[in-house]
Amino acid sequence: MLILFDLDGTLINSEIGIFAGVRHSLATVGADVPDDTVLRSWIGPPLRVSFGELLNGDSERVEQAVAAYSQRFHDVGWSEHTVYPGIADLISALAGAGHKLAVVTSKVRPHAEPIIAHLPFGDAFDALYAPDPSTSKSEKAEMIAAAVADFGHIVDDVIMIGDRHFDIDGAVANGVRGIGVLWGFGDREELDKAGAWKVVETPAEIATLVGATVPG
Repeated sequence: MLILFDLDGTLINSEIGIFAGVRHSLATVGADVPDDTVLRSWIGPPLRVSFGELLNGDSERVEQAVAAYSQRFHDVGWSEHTVYPGIADLISALAGAGHKLAVVTSKVRPHAEPIIAHLPFGDAFDALYAPDPSTSKSEKAEMIAAAVADFGHIVDDVIMIGDRHFDIDGAVANGVRGIGVLWGFGDREELDKAGAWKVVETPAEIATLVGATVPG
């Protein structure tokens, strides 16, 4: 089976780093910083989309904000995250059971690569699907389609796992089963509405759904 994972809110809790990066970026362009509730909604969509909405589509300020975010991320932001409890054991169990694993994220490739490289289980992933830094789009559906084609799996043999509706939307668009997780930044209502095949509260539940055993 091919199992695709979102990154932020699914494998790692990156709230601290993302919040700090956004605050730094908005200060750089002289914009007010939204409260934490609003900032949590930024975890999922591409940064250019969120900056664009806040900065009234001012493309010059948006690019300045993106550049500031990227510089801070390069310096320190890439390390400001924690792995969710149970994820390492889940990845070990899935890889041990012979499943193919890949990451499908809205985080641009230069930001995602160093994070995955430094994860203790990063080498378990066979591929990374992430947008180019120059784009303002990050279509999960397109990246999932690319993964299905690259690995040569039929859609019935593919699962997409994520915490936001973007992940489930992309799965549904490709006829792939989507598993929504509740330890990230979405909620059950959002995931159910998007058409999640299953919604789980713990990583161990994912292993059970695909016939793997988490040690413990």
